[in-house]
Amino acid sequence: MDNQKLIEMLPPVTDANRGFWEGTLAGELRLQYGDSGTPRYPESPVDPLTLGTDSAWRPASGRATLWSWIVMHQKYFPAFADEVPYLVAFVQLEEGPYLMTTLVDPPEDLQCGMPLEVVFEQVSEDRAIPKFKVVTP
Repeated sequence: MDNQKLIEMLPPVTDANRGFWEGTLAGELRLQYGDSGTPRYPESPVDPLTLGTDSAWRPASGRATLWSWIVMHQKYFPAFADEVPYLVAFVQLEEGPYLMTTLVDPPEDLQCGMPLEVVFEQVSEDRAIPKFKVVTP
């Protein structure tokens, strides 16, 4: 994969999402918490339950469940042109929020509900991307 094209597709690091991206570089999947104590992703300027503006990024467990997936056969994005076909996964984090991602070394017999754990792919000096792998018993 062309990392430069991938990096160009990533959202910019802002004050609002910096805690998430700093976490990925530290090998942590971080979620934002507000006054209600409910984790949220993506980030939000207010707690959706209390409308409070105080928030903090905390490490998540890194565990998730495969909720759904598709296999992309079209070359929609130049960064992924050499990866076709590739898998896009929709996972539910143990803490509750959902995340669009991909799976590392997915087995042929994927099933909804499979347990997953986060892994990180460093794509530049200052960016790492969370991906997931199936947990085998």
